[in-house]
Amino acid sequence: MKKMLVAALAGGALLIAGTPALAQTVKPALGPYGYGKVKLGMSFKQAKATGKVALKWGDKDSGCSGWDLKAYPTGKDSVGLYISKRRGVAVIFAAKGMKTPEGVGIGSTMKQVKAAYPKVRTPRGLNPHVSVPGNPKAHYTFFADKGRLEGLSLALGTQDCVS
Repeated sequence: MKKMLVAALAGGALLIAGTPALAQTVKPALGPYGYGKVKLGMSFKQAKATGKVALKWGDKDSGCSGWDLKAYPTGKDSVGLYISKRRGVAVIFAAKGMKTPEGVGIGSTMKQVKAAYPKVRTPRGLNPHVSVPGNPKAHYTFFADKGRLEGLSLALGTQDCVS
């Protein structure tokens, strides 16, 4: 009986000791359908109901309204995402620390982008972009300076908020 109790206690201690690692929060990925609870195509009302976004300018009747993800507030003259009256959540911009499921984020090199997304294209006069793996209705756009990402966005292919 003592041996079984010791074994049970030892097993319980291991289980308890392992719990904090399991309890750690894993950051959601930017894509393929959104960021955490905020999903591309979600209406103004649905996005607001997640409790994860804060309105910066505009309203439900605006052609496009500017929002921030509450966990990643932006500066005075920028937004973290756009919600289109017609398309819903149309564009989500990466904040520092966000990564795509393929591990690309702000600070990644274009070499890393090309390794993660071999089909990335850079049409003349435009930023590099690629269809999102797993979501043919969306694309990533990469904003690089000197070969390193300063910005990244996830957008609906039909978004009507930014050019």
